Amino acid sequence: MFGLGWPEIVALVVIALLVFGPEKLPQAAAQAGKTLRNLRRMANNARDDLRTGLGPEFADFDPSDLNPKNFVRKHLTADLEDDWNSTPATATAEPASSYPAGGELGYGEIPPYDSEAT
Repeated sequence: MFGLGWPEIVALVVIALLVFGPEKLPQAAAQAGKTLRNLRRMANNARDDLRTGLGPEFADFDPSDLNPKNFVRKHLTADLEDDWNSTPATATAEPASSYPAGGELGYGEIPPYDSEAT
């Protein structure tokens, strides 16, 4: 839970007992639970409203995709994985001498292989 181990949880309980006291601790815990439920409900409603407002074109939209880390992983590395997985395993590279000097490779072409350089 949030990367907390048992020692940290025990320390938080002891601090809560000192701050709220044994009489008010159950009330504080109940209030924290209600607040957490309300926040979760508000977040779910906001996500549902966003999906409804965007329309059927964005039915598979996930708000976590807006996180830059997830965005990069989804859009950049997924393309690399697709390219890697789509390259045939039996492809053989042509010798470097068969390519014109300074020529550019077309889509799907394998770069020249220089057996002397490896």
